Amino acid sequence: MSTLIPAPLSSAELPPLDTSQKPWPGELVQVDGHEVHVRATPGEGPAAVYVHGLGGSATNWTDLSAQLRGHVRGFSVDLPGFGRSEPVPGYDFSLTTHARTVIAYLETFGEPVHLFGNSMGGAISVIVAASRPDLVRTLTLVSPAVPDLRPKLDRMSDPRMALAVLPVVGAKVRRELAKLTPQDRTRQMIELCFSDPSLVPDHRIEESISENEERARQRWAAQALNRSTLGLMTSWLTPGPKSLWRLLPRVQAPTLVLWGEHDRLVSVRKGPRTARLLPRGRLLVLPNTGHVAQMERPATVARAVLGMWEAVDRSTW
Repeated sequence: MSTLIPAPLSSAELPPLDTSQKPWPGELVQVDGHEVHVRATPGEGPAAVYVHGLGGSATNWTDLSAQLRGHVRGFSVDLPGFGRSEPVPGYDFSLTTHARTVIAYLETFGEPVHLFGNSMGGAISVIVAASRPDLVRTLTLVSPAVPDLRPKLDRMSDPRMALAVLPVVGAKVRRELAKLTPQDRTRQMIELCFSDPSLVPDHRIEESISENEERARQRWAAQALNRSTLGLMTSWLTPGPKSLWRLLPRVQAPTLVLWGEHDRLVSVRKGPRTARLLPRGRLLVLPNTGHVAQMERPATVARAVLGMWEAVDRSTW
């Protein structure tokens, strides 16, 4: 078994962390028949594209994109069915379909981008980088949703979500889930995704509640969440060349793998295997951190990302 080379942290100056930063303004972008909502962070340099996880949105990258704005221009996408991106009729919400949408968006840049993915967005980004290496300059994976088949329903914000995708019983479960208030959904998400929920600022909690209120008014949001959950679970059971474990060795881009030590959704135990399978992968495990390190430790994540970029420039990655 190969020895993992530790990921370096940059000593470059970063802007002061301002957690009062509002979500960056967004606009609808025409992408392969979709109107994809993208939040743009003004900055300098090449483009960075951020892909959120299951149940997330472009707002999950507000603080990290602010930390990196002196080095890249940031573009945080709402995947179809999430945030403010309405899915087109017939969209099936599989990981490969989400990846095709991301690929179509990356093609609009005309040059490779720095690609970021968290959780389900990490799995999608692996598919993108493996199938279209010409589009990806570097890859950053934050707790990517690689296959993790431990039979623990408490890894979901609500354990009933696993039942919601089943035939017969699913309809009743979906009706029960629909009764959850935006406050309930926000509380569940924070308790599951953050190592220390008490450190989440009140205004970030209010932003999440407002976002969940908006989702409650969207006729397509619940279906998108349920079917994307099924799509992710199906990908974990996919054997052969389409397995995520088989795709990782095909990623050519320099790749930083970040994992929270206290990740309750996808075990940090998957980190070493993930990084070793990547031809140019390195791993950084963050203490006192959960599933969304880019939200919980944005400054540290930014230093790790800059450390990768600096090492790539020196040809030492």
